Amino acid sequence: MKYRTLGKSGIEASVVGFGAWAIGGWMWGGTKRNDPEGAIRAAIDHGINLIDTAPMYGYGRSEELVGEALKGVRDEVVLATKCGMVWYKKEGEKFFDANEEGRAKSEEDKSYEVYINLRPAMIRYEIEESLRRLRTDHIDLYQTHWQDSTTKTEDVVAELMKLKQEGKIRAIGCSNATIDQMKRYQAVGQLDTDQEQYSMLQRQHEADNLPFCRDKNIAFLAYSPMALGILSGKIGPDHEFGEGDVRRDNPWYQKETRSKVDALLNVIRSVAEEKGITIAQTVIAWTLEQPGCSHALVGARNPDQAIANAKAGEVELTEEEIGTIRKAVDQTKL
Repeated sequence: MKYRTLGKSGIEASVVGFGAWAIGGWMWGGTKRNDPEGAIRAAIDHGINLIDTAPMYGYGRSEELVGEALKGVRDEVVLATKCGMVWYKKEGEKFFDANEEGRAKSEEDKSYEVYINLRPAMIRYEIEESLRRLRTDHIDLYQTHWQDSTTKTEDVVAELMKLKQEGKIRAIGCSNATIDQMKRYQAVGQLDTDQEQYSMLQRQHEADNLPFCRDKNIAFLAYSPMALGILSGKIGPDHEFGEGDVRRDNPWYQKETRSKVDALLNVIRSVAEEKGITIAQTVIAWTLEQPGCSHALVGARNPDQAIANAKAGEVELTEEEIGTIRKAVDQTKL
């Protein structure tokens, strides 16, 4: 496993991180097929030390599962969680309606109203709740989940800096942020990471956040590098996703666009077979080779998936292989 520093924090984190969104079930069709403890323990045993979760992943359930899985091994991991998505208080910026499965499709179907809330008092409340659920006394990397238009960024960072001074957190990160917002973070305190959606099928940050993070020594954590799983090559075109599953309405999962994805996968498969690795491992390794991308957060529901993901952190792609895949990636558009 390769390791890279999280910005200027001095914290060494595995380039492949364990993304704990799916194990919470929310937006992923439930938890029936999950073995979260087995998956997390297997990940750690095979070199993954970066574990990323959030309160919003299952309304606290993902954090609770991570906390249970880390009993006795908490000091072996770089534990990352987030703040700012609130379903229990109508304050801040209204984001969307939700239920136990995911986003609600109608007023009658909703159980919660989700707000983006980064007010200092809410951050203070959320950190204590996360510490309780995760069964720890500090968070290694604390990230703002989304950016709150109703709260000054300077006030947000000032509160995060207080938590850092108190020893409750070790490093500060943002997620779903613009370059301008990151500059505001830097004006008040030290910003170590930026977590954004990035994959072969979602490359919107290649022109902005990626080069900015590279220039400013901010670690870039790619979430959904497998494009919610479709780049694994294991999800057939006729697969049916259950109610609430985030992939159900994703444009890349529709039958009329699958031929484009399959054409890309065929190119990746040729590289993977030549190297004796899987398509998924090739995808993760390629993502980590992109300028500015320092870490990739990949989900796993069981030990086998976690072990396979960890092996991607050892893969070395040649310049020719990277270029071959890049050409196919550039040709893949909706």
